[in-house]
Formats: sequence, structure tokens, C-alpha cells
Amino acid sequence: MAWETVIGLEVHLQLRTVSKMFCGCSTAFGDPPNTNVCPVCLGLPGALPVPNAEAIRLATRAALALGGTIHDVSIFARKNYFYPDLPKGYQISQFDRPLSTGGSVAFESAERGRVSVGITRLHVEEDAGKSLHDRIPGRTAVDLNRAGVPLAEIVTQPDLRSPAEARAFLGNLRQLLLYTEASDCSMELGSLRVDANLSIRQAGDAKLGTKTEVKNMNSFANVERALNAERERQVALLENGKPVRQVTLLYDAGTGEVRPTRSKEESHDYRYFPEPDLPPLQLTPEWISERRDELPELPEARRARFELALGLTPYHAGVIASERAIADYFEALLAGGMDARAAASWTTGDVMTAWNETGGFPVAADRLVALVGLERDGVVSLQAARRVFAELREAAGEPRAIAERLGLLQVRDTDALAGWVDEVVEAFPGEVERYRGGETKLLGFFVGQVMKRSKGQADPKGVQPVLLERLK
Repeated sequence: MAWETVIGLEVHLQLRTVSKMFCGCSTAFGDPPNTNVCPVCLGLPGALPVPNAEAIRLATRAALALGGTIHDVSIFARKNYFYPDLPKGYQISQFDRPLSTGGSVAFESAERGRVSVGITRLHVEEDAGKSLHDRIPGRTAVDLNRAGVPLAEIVTQPDLRSPAEARAFLGNLRQLLLYTEASDCSMELGSLRVDANLSIRQAGDAKLGTKTEVKNMNSFANVERALNAERERQVALLENGKPVRQVTLLYDAGTGEVRPTRSKEESHDYRYFPEPDLPPLQLTPEWISERRDELPELPEARRARFELALGLTPYHAGVIASERAIADYFEALLAGGMDARAAASWTTGDVMTAWNETGGFPVAADRLVALVGLERDGVVSLQAARRVFAELREAAGEPRAIAERLGLLQVRDTDALAGWVDEVVEAFPGEVERYRGGETKLLGFFVGQVMKRSKGQADPKGVQPVLLERLK
């Protein structure tokens, strides 16, 4: 029997603020447990919340980048449940009147081509604390540093049809959100968390099957693995005549399995009601327009411009536009006068290697422009330029001075070139005879030998005419 998979995602995004959603406590990651707390985030009697304006600004930027409709008025609500890491006994969130609704994110599906996933809503809320089960044997510890950290929750439509599509969508969503600088989107630091709802149905059936929710996925790769495991579990149940029950499951990366934690039928009724300590959040059209004007050129538009206006290949355009910082560096090279294709080649090569290794750009754009200018003018070879680039990563100095210190300046003097050519001609008499007998493809061999004898200092463009003269 053919089964169709239906997936919807809930993405929790930590907003890039220095203080919490409703108080002034720090959001710094890794501080000692229970040090970034105050009466507001601990829920002590008499403490009143005050919304973080920067969190609202960043959430609005994210929603606009998704193409959502920002509502002039949204309402904070209390989501009531009891758990050790929720000191107030409720979470301040938004329910029936969120900050934004609508929007979409497109991606390329291996199975279906271009796919657009609808966004149901984006709302702001505060995070809960964290229960730690591995600190004290036999006990659970609670760290409330995360309690009150500002989040934006993004809920998608059930438009995904495979675990691989879920992974591809998340990659594009993360790229888009990084461009807005609303969050650092690090799953390792907990600033991006994903819950997935999955159901299966017979191919062609319009009715949705019973969905389950999968949690505890700490990478996009594990999102795909977890959803594959849950899909296989549901298929096995239905093909053996057993029902799928609506449960929440945790993914165990060690075993590659999902296991139930609780049934939805037994979960809490959250009893949402408007937060009495916070008035409605009102945003003026002018303020929303200012946030829209703050948005940078987004990755899809930037990628298209690189292809159409600059003539880059789809590969180069996609790699460069994948990270805002890399695209900005590339544009700085262009502003310095570098040719677009040369800039693309360097950016996707040595520059990207340095970025992946260091997380930054150890060679400033203006220094790379100067280095590539030396290579363009024939002062150094491309191979020598790459050696100079490696040296620039580690040391200060001008590219020409470093090339000179390393002995990499190309020799263009005809007499010097003739000396190396004569040595090669004398060293390979057999190849010389074959060349003169018609094997002209050996010219490349002779050029290589001259470059070897000159230790890369000979100008290849100057070597060829001298060789041709000697080989007549």
C-alpha cells in the first residue's frame, strides 16, 4: 500500500536580545545555573512584566521576512500548566491574536521541485526553564536561567511531504532568519528548536491521519532521521491493523528510535486567557513600515541578482548568498574593483575555507582586492597568490611585500627566462625531438618543467614565446 507523509513544523526561535522578554535579566548562554533570575522571571508575588521592545522589533523583522501580515493589535495570554521548570505556573505567550499570520518559505524538493510552505502564524512568548536529569544521581535539577528568554514561535501549514523536505525547508528558513539578524539560529546553544507533527494517509486520500508530535531533535539531520523513524513506526502500526494514537514522542539519537512520553488525551488543558498584567500590544502602521525598511535584501532576491546582473553560475550565486556575511564580503570585493567572476571564485574557494575554519574573514576584503590585482597584472601567479593569501591569514602586511619576502614575484626578464628554458631543453633531448617531430602537445610539459625549475617564479606567459623560439 502506498502511504503519503504529511508534516508540519513548530519552530521556536530565541530572539537576539541581551535581556529577557519581560525583565532585565541577562540572556547569556552558559552562565552558572540560576544566576540570571529576578522576581519577574521567578514569578514572585507583586512582580509585574514589561515587554522587551527589542524582542518585539526582532520578531516583527522575522515575520516580515516570512511575508507575514503584522497585526496592529496582538494580545498576550497566559498558557497555564504546571511543571518544575515553570516557576509561575503559566507561560506568557500569545494565543488567538498573534503578532503575525500568513507568509511562506520556498525551497527545492528533490521529489516535487519548487515547493512553498505556508506559515500559519508567528507569535512571541517567553521560554521556560530547563530540567536537568544528569547532574544529581537519582534527582532532577532545575536551572531557571532560560525562564523568560524571548522566543518567536513559527508554525507552518502541513505542507511538507517527506522528512527530507522538512530538512530542506529548515535550511532555507534558517538562512532567511539569519539574514534578518533576529536570532543566531544555533541548535547547539538552544536558540533554534524544532517540534514536528507527522501523520500518514493512503496516497490520494484528502483526509489527514492521526498526527503525533516528535521532540528532542538537536540538528536538522536528526529532524530528518527522527521523522523517518516515526513514519516507519506509523506505517508498521497501520499495516498490522493497529491504530496510531496521538502522542508526543522523544527522539533518541543514540538508538535512532522514537519513544512516547505522554498521550495528548492526558495532556493539560492550557486554559488560555488574556494576560491581566499586560495591555494589548499596539503597533502603528508607521512603526511596521520602518521595520520593513530595515530588512536587508533577502537571500532569494540576492541569489537571483548575482545570477542575472553579475552572470554568476547558479552554484556560485547559491553558495555566496547562503550566508549574509559571505555575500557582504563578496560585494565588498566588487566595490573594490574586482571582477565578479574572480571575486566569486575566491569567495567560494579560499575565503569560504577560512570562514568555515575561523567563523570570520581573517583577510580583509581590501587586502584580497590588492592581492588579486597583483595576480591580474602578472606580478604573481594564481598559485603564488593563494600562498600569499594563506600568509595573510596569519600575519599583517601588504600582499606585494609578502610575495616579495616569500620569493613569489614572477620573473618576466627575458634573459632569466631563457636561462631556465635552456636548462629544460638540455635536460630533455628526447622530448625535444618528439616535439620537433610533431608532438606539439609537449609544450605544456616544457612549460611545467620551466615553472618547476624556477620554483614558480617564471611568468608562464613569458615562458611560452621563449620556449617556442628554442624548440624551432
